[in-house]
Amino acid sequence: MQDILINWAPQETRVAIVENGAVQELHLERALERGHVGNIYTGRVARVLPGMQSAFVDIGLERAAFLHVADVHVAGAPPRSDNGNTPPTPIERLVFEGQALMVQVIKDAIGTKGARLSTQISIAGRLLVFLPQDDHIGISQKIGSHELREQLRTRMNRLAALPEGAGTPGGFILRTNAEEATDEELADDIAYLRKTWGAVRERGFSSPPGTLLHQDLSLVERVLRDLAHENTAAIRIDSKMQYDLLKAFGEVYTPTSVARLEHYKGERPIFDLFNIDAEVAKALARRVDLKSGGYLIIDQTEALTTIDVNTGGYVGARNFDDTIFKTNLEAAQAIARQLRLRNLGGIIIIDFIDMSREEHQNAVLAELRKQLARDRTKITVSGFTQLGLVEMTRKRTRESLAHMLCEPCPTCEGKGQIKTARSVCYDILREILREARQFNPKEFRVLASASVVEMLLDEESQHLAGLSDFIGKPISLKAEPFASPEQYDIVLM
Repeated sequence: MQDILINWAPQETRVAIVENGAVQELHLERALERGHVGNIYTGRVARVLPGMQSAFVDIGLERAAFLHVADVHVAGAPPRSDNGNTPPTPIERLVFEGQALMVQVIKDAIGTKGARLSTQISIAGRLLVFLPQDDHIGISQKIGSHELREQLRTRMNRLAALPEGAGTPGGFILRTNAEEATDEELADDIAYLRKTWGAVRERGFSSPPGTLLHQDLSLVERVLRDLAHENTAAIRIDSKMQYDLLKAFGEVYTPTSVARLEHYKGERPIFDLFNIDAEVAKALARRVDLKSGGYLIIDQTEALTTIDVNTGGYVGARNFDDTIFKTNLEAAQAIARQLRLRNLGGIIIIDFIDMSREEHQNAVLAELRKQLARDRTKITVSGFTQLGLVEMTRKRTRESLAHMLCEPCPTCEGKGQIKTARSVCYDILREILREARQFNPKEFRVLASASVVEMLLDEESQHLAGLSDFIGKPISLKAEPFASPEQYDIVLM
């Protein structure tokens, strides 16, 4: 069972999903940095790039958004053929510069990349996802029974049918929580989604490029729509105003979740109940300690995320193989949780401790897949490579927790390391020699951090004096209290 805790403030909403007393997921939404995934815009094609088979589309955001040919749909069908033998229609034949397009954001802007778009519109409801340009009835893959899937498809075909001559009915995808829905509930959701799409389409006809036509629900509302399910024990929120709004929203769209909704009135902050702020601080750290004494090292780069598993102080098993096996098993559980908590996406490389026995490798891989199955985000896991690494991907739709809460260090500029004081001293000596050959000042004054100045006066004083004699000019030093270790300046007096 899981608990959902909602900490609301005018500037920021935080949602924590807690299972067995441990935080599994953390979702953030800031009033000034609200995500755009799910939003529908009228866009204008700013530039078509045949070489990349992509186009840049202006939708009124700070950076132009990105539309790939694979996300351009014509008459409800993607340009790629079903058999894959026929090449896709080139993007320059599908869109042109200055063209107005209705587009939907499918991935938020990440780093320097703009938002990713699709012309295939989808509107999510409580039980269904509406695809107005399609005519397909899809069923969530998590609904496993073949008989039940066919039964649901037959019911949906009957409920979604329109009178003859009333136009295309549109396509629908049944979400997991529609498994036990009644015909009345499904019909209500169909009516709501069609009404929403009608309003979006009407606004789209009359709105200039860059207009927001439809905005996805706020994080608080998405908790009821997307995060709550039959295993949710309680949804606690610490704002009375938001509780009332959420209750009213739930009674209309998610009546089954309303009973689980609670207004938290405690004196302690709601996130202190499960020590969530401390967990968030740990989630930003590079090292993750395991209960056994082993630990993980998680490094995020622009291209991929690497996770290294180490035994650390764990020596408790009967032999070396068992020690490694048990550490890797525990690591597999911790990795699955860390991926959800940190919202790590893209390519992920896991370096488990080398295992000599194949059955141990299979068991660790099976445990990893079992733990990842609880993740709602799409994940693909490959087996062990020749180098003993596990390759996997996790769909990325928004920034990771570290990218949302942190920024690169201004001292090291994100490198994670800085030059030693001695290296900076030698840089300064070389720079003085370079300047002395170009100019003829009376004196050189060095402005640097206290640690560098101290080393020049102490351990490197002989080299400094030798350089002063060589160029025939005095060299004075001044410590700058607020300078970073790598910062220095040479003033010609």
